[in-house]
Amino acid sequence: MSGNVQVWNSPGVRDPFDRPMRDLRISVMDRCNFRCPYCMPKETFHDRYRFLRTAERLTFEEIVRIARLAVSLGVRKLRLTGGEPLLRTGLADLVAELSALEGVEDLALTTNGVLLAQHASELKASGLQRVTVSLDSLDEAVFARMSGGFGGLAQVLAGIEAARSAGLHPVKVNAVVQRGINDHTVLPLLERFRGTGVTVRLIEYMDVGTRNHWAAGDVVPSAELLQRVQQRWPLQPVAEPRRGDVAERYAYADGSGEIGFVSSVTAPFCGDCHRARLSSEGSLYTCLFASQGTDLRGPLRAGASDAELLERLRGTWRNRIDRYSEQRQALRAGEHPLRKIEMHYIGG
Repeated sequence: MSGNVQVWNSPGVRDPFDRPMRDLRISVMDRCNFRCPYCMPKETFHDRYRFLRTAERLTFEEIVRIARLAVSLGVRKLRLTGGEPLLRTGLADLVAELSALEGVEDLALTTNGVLLAQHASELKASGLQRVTVSLDSLDEAVFARMSGGFGGLAQVLAGIEAARSAGLHPVKVNAVVQRGINDHTVLPLLERFRGTGVTVRLIEYMDVGTRNHWAAGDVVPSAELLQRVQQRWPLQPVAEPRRGDVAERYAYADGSGEIGFVSSVTAPFCGDCHRARLSSEGSLYTCLFASQGTDLRGPLRAGASDAELLERLRGTWRNRIDRYSEQRQALRAGEHPLRKIEMHYIGG
């Protein structure tokens, strides 16, 4: 516990709301092998959609350089995301380089899990510590609907088991819950992973990007989900939540593990958000719902020094005033709709 306090209080950059930059989420790939309607609806991201070309994405060397500078400003947690990060060739090599950075205490990956069984052991050997798998339902038809018509449920489950076997601990499963779509499959999902050491986190459906046709009526509030789960299995709140956690944690009363609730819509946690996001093409975003970012790829490739890049990072965070989830209703009611960055560029 004392080590965590020391890290949190370590010198670093803070924004005007006194929020430190502690996490950096790195999107290594804008492409994905799913077309989840809430992230990459297939009517937009079709076969002719132009994704980034290889030369437009940051190289591993560029990613490591930015990560090293971010660590010097207080970042202690790195997470690799996408799109689908396992589509990026040689990802284990990047993991090895990031895990070797002095000051990095947590290195994780978020994936849809389809390719995870092929890579779990190599990723663990390269220094990856834990993994989060996006899995919205165990029902084959619902899974296909929420992945954009794609199959792969068996591969996802095999990937989770491979991650557990490889020692990527803890394994977490993220489920985005939408009313009338998959909320009726939440209990079977929880039952599947009870007692396995896998933590399921139920996420309120959010208005990420601009293309998922979000409506407040599609949200199942965490309080409602908690009540449903409590009727099946008694839960106890975890007494000491970790600072900066996005999930409200509950333990099964019978000792069968934990579940979490991520309530960005009904119980925003902007005041304790310390996450920065590096997009696939090298822009730094200070909020999941940001409309613009700070270009780092341009200066990187123009020969900027570490000192210049560091000042760009520092200045971006110092000017950060993002509180979208707390201001959602007012911002959405504005005269001009916000053009938020799409999630496949910056991960969840």
